[in-house]
Amino acid sequence: MNILLIGGAGSFINNIIIKLNKEGHRVFLLTGSRYARQPYQKVFERYNFPYDSSCLDEIFKSINPDLTIFMGAYDTNFKWRDEEADAVKFSAGLMNILMGYAMRSKGRFIYLSGDEVYSGHYEKDISELEPTTPDGYRAMALAQAEEMCESYRRSRRLDVVILRLDKLYFIPSDSREAKLNICGRMCLEAVRHKSVSINEGSSFSLLYETDAVEFIYRVAACKSHHASVYNISSSDEISERELAEIIQTAMGEPIATVVVGEETKRCVLSHTLYDSEFGNPFFCEVSDIVGKIIAGMKKNPRAYLDDGEENISLTNRILKRAGWLVRAAVPFVENLVAFIPFFMLNNRAVGSEYFANLDFYLLYVLLFAIVYGQQQATFSAVLAVAGYIFRQTYTRSGFELMLDANTYVWIAQLFILGLVVGYMRDQISKLKAESREERDFLAQQLSDIQDINSSNVRVKDALETQIVNQNDSVGKIYSITSALDKYSQEEVLFYAAEMLGELIKSRDVAIYTVSNGDYARLFSSTSRKARMLGNSIKYTAMGEMYQTLSDRKVFINRRMDDRYPLMANAIYENDRMQMIVMVWGIPWESMTLGQANQLVVISALIQNAVLRANRYMSALEDKRYVEASQLLETEAFTALLNAYMNAEKRGLTECTVLRVDAGSVSYVEAGQSLSAMLRQTDYIGTLKDGGLYALLANTSHEDAGYVISRFAASGFPCEIVEEFVE
Repeated sequence: MNILLIGGAGSFINNIIIKLNKEGHRVFLLTGSRYARQPYQKVFERYNFPYDSSCLDEIFKSINPDLTIFMGAYDTNFKWRDEEADAVKFSAGLMNILMGYAMRSKGRFIYLSGDEVYSGHYEKDISELEPTTPDGYRAMALAQAEEMCESYRRSRRLDVVILRLDKLYFIPSDSREAKLNICGRMCLEAVRHKSVSINEGSSFSLLYETDAVEFIYRVAACKSHHASVYNISSSDEISERELAEIIQTAMGEPIATVVVGEETKRCVLSHTLYDSEFGNPFFCEVSDIVGKIIAGMKKNPRAYLDDGEENISLTNRILKRAGWLVRAAVPFVENLVAFIPFFMLNNRAVGSEYFANLDFYLLYVLLFAIVYGQQQATFSAVLAVAGYIFRQTYTRSGFELMLDANTYVWIAQLFILGLVVGYMRDQISKLKAESREERDFLAQQLSDIQDINSSNVRVKDALETQIVNQNDSVGKIYSITSALDKYSQEEVLFYAAEMLGELIKSRDVAIYTVSNGDYARLFSSTSRKARMLGNSIKYTAMGEMYQTLSDRKVFINRRMDDRYPLMANAIYENDRMQMIVMVWGIPWESMTLGQANQLVVISALIQNAVLRANRYMSALEDKRYVEASQLLETEAFTALLNAYMNAEKRGLTECTVLRVDAGSVSYVEAGQSLSAMLRQTDYIGTLKDGGLYALLANTSHEDAGYVISRFAASGFPCEIVEEFVE
């Protein structure tokens, strides 16, 4: 399935990528930034575009995802330092993503929310029906995002699912990550200060990161679901004091517990709805994870003692934050500096024969109007007026200057010319900026389209290569399994095990045939390890494996239980289990949904070959047995014996051949008597030398002793033969 994952880099999204890759899905990544330099796990294709990009619809169209997962509350693109600004960006980004998803109207959309949408004290676990009570801009943005997703689901009838994760925690790599969750913060405080600050009345539920990934995947992989909102929580309540005690145990030394508040606050999400529909997987123990966090902090203290900006000196922080003020003041400083030479030139020009009619102040104002625009033209005009008045007071009083109409005409002329020229300069600059922005926008769109097209070309080439060269493609599998048709009817199941091992890439494969309602008998195997369960098993008593096979699903031994194979699949005919295929020796990373689907396809193709063989054998049953007895004709028994012997030489089975002395009893009567003492997988027949023989399938010479004793007790002495006449 094509999956579009949307979010910034971090351990959480990387764990989701690992899980999706492991299950055989094709993962596409939208980073939410053009300059995503932080590392991600390997994905099929990566798109470095912001959420407000106009090309989002093209990305959805190119990927055509079956599932879209937006990290939401856990998207590291949003730092939430300026909560008001980030809340606006978050809502706008989600709206654009939902629009792109809704335009395609395909697949499922999963939005990850958090427990922050609830604040205050709740006596009981919080169900999905409880109205949200956000406190703060971040919590309000997350709650509004839930409402936005729900609105799209109802109005457009889309498959949108909201997952609320309860107090997510993980093993941090530095002090910055440690401060992102309460468990990391308390551990960091304990390592740094040998003390932990707690709120005496606070209790909550912790959810480990990898557990959350398993929960999310169950919703992502399900074919259908009943609700649109699910709480994901361990529902295992723990108080801050209890967490502090766990941290103290992990520290291995006494630490002080400082009570900083006693406000009663309980916030635990209810996991009941999720459990009823998807089940409850294994949870990691909080004490185990806390121990790993503490050990990591002690092992690498430098990464957890450096707070980055917090250790920068006050002077450096002031200079860093005052940079905008310096940049804004530069034009005014230039204006003041340039005023001095113009003031001196104007004073020298007064009374000059050549420069008396030259107005240096006007040139000064026009210069700054042309260079900087209307704002600096106004400032330079004010300075010029001040300089003019100052120079006039040398020869006239201020009262005379105020009564002189020429003064006001000159000031008006100065301001009018300066403001008009400055306005024209600003308008021209604005038009140029708009033209440049439009050009840059179109150039960026062209670049985005080129990037998306290049990505599509890479995806197309990769898929072509995969289809042509992939060893486990359906065409390749069919071409290999169709080779079973060349084997005789007696040999099909022997070589099916060998062929299955080749396709699954395992040396340990076994095929069991169901002999009755409760037991299955080993028919063929490719190694000693594949025979570890024995020649006969009671498959109905195999617990989880039997239940999974009964539901016609592939059993995957995720717990690595030694009692079961790593993968198993049952082959049915007319709603009855006929065979069980078991596989060992598979690498952990190959135990995926894709591998399970491959096993189903191969099993179905093997079943077709076996059915053809069985139908052929049934059609010739009258010719294979003597007078409707259990005694095989010489030709049929010889072919069967050759098949077993050849398979034994290739290590696919083991068998024992017994020569039976029937005495004066006819072979037909002896065959009827002996067949009653044999299993369904054993055979009685004659060879060209005229002797009566018994073929014991999957039986060593040592194990054959019991059968020999039973035959002898019934009056039919026998012996093991190594060679026989064909």
